[in-house]
Amino acid sequence: SGTDGEPLPELDLDRARRYLNLLDRLRSELGVSGQVTVSDLAGLPDIFRRPDPEEETRELDWEAVREATEEAARAVVEMREAEGRRLLVDLEARVDSISTALDRIAERAPRRLDAERNRLRERVRELTEAEDVDEDRLAREIAYLAEKWDINEEVVRFRAHAEHFRELLDAPPDEPAGKRLGFVVQEMHREANTIGAKANDTRIGQAVVQIKEEIERLREQVENVE
Repeated sequence: SGTDGEPLPELDLDRARRYLNLLDRLRSELGVSGQVTVSDLAGLPDIFRRPDPEEETRELDWEAVREATEEAARAVVEMREAEGRRLLVDLEARVDSISTALDRIAERAPRRLDAERNRLRERVRELTEAEDVDEDRLAREIAYLAEKWDINEEVVRFRAHAEHFRELLDAPPDEPAGKRLGFVVQEMHREANTIGAKANDTRIGQAVVQIKEEIERLREQVENVE
């Protein structure tokens, strides 16, 4: 009770949590930015209520309101921290999935390149069977195409981006990483597109599809990182 004996307002935490979830959903559905504050929640209907509805017209005990607001603030912080931990675990899992697919690509790439060289060499010989073959020119053409198909540099850069992403996830909370994570995701997507375009191989193509799916989920999740 307050100093004059009137009942203190009660904080409806369940209602506050439902409001917070609805506001987060509204922000996500409409694509708007910004975070829900304690002041936003405190101004919503029925967050604070009196045990006796007949006393709603009486002056509020502002000390009780302050205490209830602080309690609501702590609840919001706890919910945000829990949400942040879940988001971190999800982001790390998706980067691990990308790295695993990238390992499959790196393992497959040399064998695919050798197979393409042999296939091209046989094809050229079939087409020029009745003619003299300029072996030097053939070797140069094969080397050119091999370089065109080589994805080693893209794989190396992609791995560097994935490692940088992990480093940003481990950054101190006072160092906002949302925009930087978004930039790294864009770079990973660019490398994935290049690998897919140069691969000319079904297995590598399948791995690239998996990587792109994970990158899209990363892109969506990074939007929630401050």
